[in-house]
Amino acid sequence: MNKRKLEIFVDTHLQLCEACVSDAGTIYRAIDLHRDDLRRWLPFVDGLHSVAEEKNFLSGLCAEVPELCNYTFKILFEGVFCGLVGFVFTDTVNRKTEIGYWLLPEFRGRGIMSRCVARLCLWAFDVRTMNRVQIKCAVGNLSSNAIPRRLGFRLEGVERAGEYAGEGRYYNLNVYSLLAQERDNLLEL
Repeated sequence: MNKRKLEIFVDTHLQLCEACVSDAGTIYRAIDLHRDDLRRWLPFVDGLHSVAEEKNFLSGLCAEVPELCNYTFKILFEGVFCGLVGFVFTDTVNRKTEIGYWLLPEFRGRGIMSRCVARLCLWAFDVRTMNRVQIKCAVGNLSSNAIPRRLGFRLEGVERAGEYAGEGRYYNLNVYSLLAQERDNLLEL
């Protein structure tokens, strides 16, 4: 039995489509083409070497209980794949989740990711009944940090050496959160 893939419309130009195994080639080629740019802030990039590895990642996303699913969505801008956004470390008991994201370089600076993250937060609050959405960004990744700040997330502090950056280096991570009761911040976009 095939389950229906989720689609979330952000606006007339942007759509989020649940990523599935058949998307592995498109996603891998995009990462491989932009490997030098993406590896700076995405440590997983250097460990991804084939479409088969991307398929393994995608096949494991919702393999268990659907309520615990960490949904990952392809971002389509006017029908063109431009990045991924999704949930990681979802905790349904405590009704909290974390959002992670990346965008291909040629699509940056247009507000695409801010709009996608805002829409996904509303979906998390309204559909998944989450109370808290968290975003972690490497302290030096100014573009990534701008998104939760723009959306009214609260900076809670710094997770020291929170992400392995390769070659024995670690990034400190800014930790941001938004609570369901603060969701009105998202509606102003």
